[in-house]
Amino acid sequence: MGGRLREALRIADGRVDADQLIARLEAIRRFLGLVDGHLPDTPLVPARTLVERAGTRLTLSRDHTVVALAGATGSGKSSLFNAMARMELSPVGVRRPTTGVTHACVWGPLDGGTRLLDWLGVLPRHRFVRESLLDGDDESTLHGLILLDLPDFDSVEHAHRLEVDRLLGLVDLVVWVVDPQKYADRVMHRSYLREFRRHRDVTVVVLNQSDRLPPAEVPRVLADLRRLLDADGLDGVPLLTTTVADSGGLEPLRAALERTVAERQAALRRLSGDVDAVVDTLDDMVGEPRTVLAADDPAVTALDRALCRAAGVPTVVAAVEQAYRHRAAAATGWPLLRLWRRLRADPLRRLHLPDRRTGDDPDALVAATSVPEPSAADKSALALALRTVADRAGAGLPNAWPEAMATAARSRLGDLPDALDRALGNTDLGVDRPRLWWRLVGGLQWLLTLASVAGLGWLALGYVVQALGLPQLRHPTVGEVPVPTLLLLGGPLVGLVVAAATRPLVRWAARQARRRAEAQLTLAVAGVSEQQVLAPVRAVIAAHADARTVLEVARHR
Repeated sequence: MGGRLREALRIADGRVDADQLIARLEAIRRFLGLVDGHLPDTPLVPARTLVERAGTRLTLSRDHTVVALAGATGSGKSSLFNAMARMELSPVGVRRPTTGVTHACVWGPLDGGTRLLDWLGVLPRHRFVRESLLDGDDESTLHGLILLDLPDFDSVEHAHRLEVDRLLGLVDLVVWVVDPQKYADRVMHRSYLREFRRHRDVTVVVLNQSDRLPPAEVPRVLADLRRLLDADGLDGVPLLTTTVADSGGLEPLRAALERTVAERQAALRRLSGDVDAVVDTLDDMVGEPRTVLAADDPAVTALDRALCRAAGVPTVVAAVEQAYRHRAAAATGWPLLRLWRRLRADPLRRLHLPDRRTGDDPDALVAATSVPEPSAADKSALALALRTVADRAGAGLPNAWPEAMATAARSRLGDLPDALDRALGNTDLGVDRPRLWWRLVGGLQWLLTLASVAGLGWLALGYVVQALGLPQLRHPTVGEVPVPTLLLLGGPLVGLVVAAATRPLVRWAARQARRRAEAQLTLAVAGVSEQQVLAPVRAVIAAHADARTVLEVARHR
């Protein structure tokens, strides 16, 4: 008996600090807020339920300890309930199931316990107060105990099983009542006892009706039951024997309950065990830490390239090169041909992409560009790049997170076309700025043209003088070529030579302008990529990191 009594008193020695428990619950609440919208709701239901249930339980009576007697049909838990109360409160009979509803017995004053029983859902007509003047102080050591007699968990009535499952999630401590015939019941061990491996501190198992066994058989049955409990993960759980046949048969259980009531720790231990179970589940959903995607990550680089193609950057930079050539030729060509060039449409103007000078207000450009729509291949490449970014961001994480990354990457997909259009339209392409050498060459072309005109006028004047019969003008010569003729023919000829000589320079400068424009447009598209794609993905990564941080707080006991 002494050994069994010591085992009965082996309810965990470690105390649960209420403030620390509240901090852990608050961490779970913050976790739920951080992952809201990123993880599916269904796996988070236990955590949400725990936060709500724990908050309610902690606001109700802390002076009462709710203990449930749970067991299968015929285990004798109703008889045990009545014996503990020393009153016939719960019906006992041959017909099964006997207990169809939960009965409650409260030791001591009911003050503060009424709201707790309301929350438990025990009907008022099934509540009893174990307080009698005849008892004196006999029952004072159990003041604050609320003992529940639950329906049979293996009842043929489905409603009874639902009631058992509901209350097992609410009570502070569970006393599993087994009998010598059905202590190895597979349903009880597989569906119930194994589920309480996280709640060893608030679990007690009693072998009831032990008087039905020969005294020599009791140790063997207890050893076998202990083996089964260890297999269920309930090693260290108090294992007691009880019988209502003699007055001392309840001593081990009563001692355990007195210790539990005196400690006022069962509710906190139960909630702490619930937090442990939920944290383990949430930890499996979070996985390992992730680093923020770097700007030089291959997936980010591939995304920027795909966005550039989808935005039409290759078309724009080709137009920049053509526009540079067009404008350079118009500024440095023979003046008589410039008007003809200016009548031709500027490649950038056809795309409605006027060059923006540095210092202009970027918000002033509101017109949409005429860059061609991306091709089907470009759209497919963009979709693949978005998926690659999401996969890269969620690599190694549980399934829900990569999906959250993918959703975040596509969350602003509808805004991408306009954002890319604005990025192209607001980028300073640097083509409209007149180059100094354009002006020098253009001035030289004008001088050559004026020289040709002067030569033409000089020759015309000579013809007029000759027609009027006036003395013929003598033109100076260079060699044997008259200067007027040299000016008339030399001006266009030198102009053509200058134009031919500057053409390679124009092509080289146009290619340079194309490279500069491509760099500026790539930078602008990278900004769109950051704002419209990477920022939402990084927000999910940040939420994941924050969730891991608060989960560490919830894990700390």
